[in-house]
Amino acid sequence: MNDTQKAAAEADYSSTLFLPETNFPMRAGLPDREPTWLQRWEEMDIYGLQRVRAQGKPLFTLHDGPPYANGNIHIGHALNKILKDLVTRSKSMLGYNSAYVPGWDCHGLPIEWKIEEQYRAKGQDKSKVAINEFRAECRSFAQYWVDTQREEFKRLGVTGDWNNPYLTMSFDAEAQIARELHKIAMSGQLYRGSKPVMWSVVERTALAEAEIEYQDYESDAIWVKFPIHSGNGAFGTGTFEDMNASVVIWTTTPWTIPANRAISYSSKIAYGLYEVTAAPEGNWASKGEKYVLADKLAADTFAKAKVESFVRLADADMSKVVSCKHPLNGLAGGYMFEVPLLDGEHVTDDVGTGFVHTAPGHGLDDFGIWMDSARQIGALGIDTAIPYVVDDAGFYTKEAPGFDGARVIDDAGKKGDANNRVITALAERGAMMARGRLKHQYPHSWRSKKPVIFRNTPQWFVYMDRDIMGKTGDTLRTRSLAAIDATTFYPAAGQNRLRSMIAERPDWVLSRQRAWGVPIAVFYNVGSNEILRDEAVNHRIGQAFEDEGADAWFKPGAKERFLGNAVPDPENWTKIDDILDVWFESGTTHSWVLRNPQKWPDLQFPAGMYLEGSDQHRGWFHSSLLESCATNGYAPYASVLTHGFTLDGEGKKMSKSLGNTTAPQDVIKQFGADILRLWVAQSDYADDLRIGKDIINTTVDSYRKLRNTMRWLLGNLAHYKAGEAVAHAEMPELERLILNRLYELDGLVRDAYNDYDYKRVVAALSNFMNVELSAFYFDIRKDALYCDPISSVRRRACLTVLDSVFDCLTAWLAPILVFTMEECWLERHSGATESVHLREFPKLPSDWADKALATKWDDIKTVRGYVTKELEVARRDKLIGSSLEAAPKVTISDAQLWDAASSIDLAEIAITSAITLVRGDAGGEPVAVEFAKATGTRCARSWKYTDDVGSDPDYPDLSARDAQAMRERAAAGLAA
Repeated sequence: MNDTQKAAAEADYSSTLFLPETNFPMRAGLPDREPTWLQRWEEMDIYGLQRVRAQGKPLFTLHDGPPYANGNIHIGHALNKILKDLVTRSKSMLGYNSAYVPGWDCHGLPIEWKIEEQYRAKGQDKSKVAINEFRAECRSFAQYWVDTQREEFKRLGVTGDWNNPYLTMSFDAEAQIARELHKIAMSGQLYRGSKPVMWSVVERTALAEAEIEYQDYESDAIWVKFPIHSGNGAFGTGTFEDMNASVVIWTTTPWTIPANRAISYSSKIAYGLYEVTAAPEGNWASKGEKYVLADKLAADTFAKAKVESFVRLADADMSKVVSCKHPLNGLAGGYMFEVPLLDGEHVTDDVGTGFVHTAPGHGLDDFGIWMDSARQIGALGIDTAIPYVVDDAGFYTKEAPGFDGARVIDDAGKKGDANNRVITALAERGAMMARGRLKHQYPHSWRSKKPVIFRNTPQWFVYMDRDIMGKTGDTLRTRSLAAIDATTFYPAAGQNRLRSMIAERPDWVLSRQRAWGVPIAVFYNVGSNEILRDEAVNHRIGQAFEDEGADAWFKPGAKERFLGNAVPDPENWTKIDDILDVWFESGTTHSWVLRNPQKWPDLQFPAGMYLEGSDQHRGWFHSSLLESCATNGYAPYASVLTHGFTLDGEGKKMSKSLGNTTAPQDVIKQFGADILRLWVAQSDYADDLRIGKDIINTTVDSYRKLRNTMRWLLGNLAHYKAGEAVAHAEMPELERLILNRLYELDGLVRDAYNDYDYKRVVAALSNFMNVELSAFYFDIRKDALYCDPISSVRRRACLTVLDSVFDCLTAWLAPILVFTMEECWLERHSGATESVHLREFPKLPSDWADKALATKWDDIKTVRGYVTKELEVARRDKLIGSSLEAAPKVTISDAQLWDAASSIDLAEIAITSAITLVRGDAGGEPVAVEFAKATGTRCARSWKYTDDVGSDPDYPDLSARDAQAMRERAAAGLAA
């Protein structure tokens, strides 16, 4: 009779075992069960309970960066909000009052663009709609998406003050945004100027850097001749008058040639005077023509111009050249001015000709060198005024003679006819040397996805480098750089990234030529170039916005209402109707969210952290820093944490057209939000994060293992009674080893949460649960838990440890698996106000720490590893089915391993019926294992082979241990 037959013939003692008992399901059913926890939290007002219990604790505030309220959330939103929730929940469980107030960015072009799309679809004309009627539609649209996104964010398991969020369109917010602008104006930092800004022809507005993305684009490239006009003495081989030479520029924006006012060169570059000696008939660069070029780029330039041969005549000292003629000189009676040569730091000989065509109205470098050289240019009798060559719709103005009706970009974002018109005019005047095409990265609006242009327009700016309130060296730039140095960045590289942006940025452009937003609520005197600084006027504006919203600014009679009697000549003062950049608006949130104790008493200023995607170094981190430094003198945050972007499973950018997007709603519907949360927590968020079908399935498998561990714990803890707990000092070594491991993990988990290193938490706890618990401790202790007598210290000690393990794991994993840990906790702790999310991480006794014991058990595990390896061979060879059928001989040669292994019951640890330990030669190895089958009789209850089966006459088929267990069960009135 084999063992299987024996087992069938034996009495069935399964009902006498302390087997796991739990209602906690193996199949999670998260998509259906998670909403029940959300409803429970809503009904018990768990966020309110958290605030009550957190009173008196140190504050930690993660200030929410507001998403745009203009569509359903995507996987990037889910990543961002889950990360924020990991921070706030873990900080709460670390002992902080960590309140979270969600917010929304409700103004600006994304929403306005949507309303305009609706108008276009209906054939409506926006210009015929009253501005406040249009703004009302924008407000209604924004509110709809606030409500929609709020439910989607809540479904992710994100805790927060969802019933009282902040909105940039709320009246009190609009009032405070205006007040923040007034602070800047009153301190002399606000000014009206004219500079090139990135301009969207399609959207008819200036754009901030944060609203730009770069896409592949094919541009027209041209090489243009600028005839040398005047200089200081001889140049090359002759005088300026008889040499007939031209400076050659290269540009990829031919349409800016009518706006050209200078040529930039570098005194650090070697230039030469070259003559064409052979060229095809009719070539733009013909035989005998002379050109000045950077020596490094001359050969390449002549190749582009199809020149067959050329000769270098002489060095060219560009400091001796004063000016050139404009290549369109005389066209339609225009362009009759001189074009000065300016020495510029931005000029290189990496590409082009070594000269930079300079149109100060269409490029920041161009504008900078023109303004820096204004005195030099003016001394030459040249007008320093910057022309307005292109209007807001992309058409040339009258300041581009000869190009009436030509357009740079049309309303659809496509190239207009300006480039071809300019190239044709240049060719007709003999000013073209060569042309080509260049594929490169070019700025596009991230909303319309259409190319933008640099365009000189009147805008409102904040000075970066003007002394504030007359204090020497106290500028917005110096304040901001100092604030960055005082801020902690996660990862640290973010500090240098933001610092370099602030160090090099131009003055801050605040104005947008749109309708939906907070207006630049100031009055401006065009004649004196003066901004009205009047506290009474500012107060009236702020109070009106508080009562009526920013719509008050656009109501009939607003100028008279707000200006009042502040000035004797109101006809000379203009009410500015431009609106503020939304980045300025969201940059002010610290002033009306973090510093608003009436609405949100549990927040702090500066915030403990701002957390957003890495693109926000040029977005919200950037604008918040500038705004707070302008009004407060320091940053609104103590730390900044950035995460990467979401990619598909192959590391490619997600795109609806490619069909490789992963919608959080779909993942939740199929698997549950806890799967998304686990994916976020186990990922390296500092880098870009991949997600796709395979990655989700892997995450699901990881979740199932964690859930099964929790289920096994719950099942066994059904037999735990607090009154039967065993003191630490009375526990077996194995139990004290697990408690030591909990103590070690407590330090690791706390450190990892404090460092915002959630992947380390998941990795450590997954390894602990899957390897140290399930595959080691649980496996060993199943026999004691199921079969030991009720009075067994070993069994009671194990249950005591399982209780501590449960308490720790449910707390440590609660910030990550918010639904599952709540489900686990309520299986043991019912009650209307019970929740795992009202707990802190448990404080573990220091006497659990035992490094010496851990070191000893490392040696025991080493010996055990040799045994289990041999048992696997025996299973493979079908010598045994269960490890309890084995009783191997273990020879140990290593003294340290011997001391460890011989001090405990190795058979218990290796899960065999017996082990013979021998100290001696192990064949050159520290341990040698010789397989042997177990002897004795198999216990019908525990299935162990022992020599004492039948020693109790009342239980002839049981071992002495199991017979005692049966007696105690009978005495306790349990099934026998």
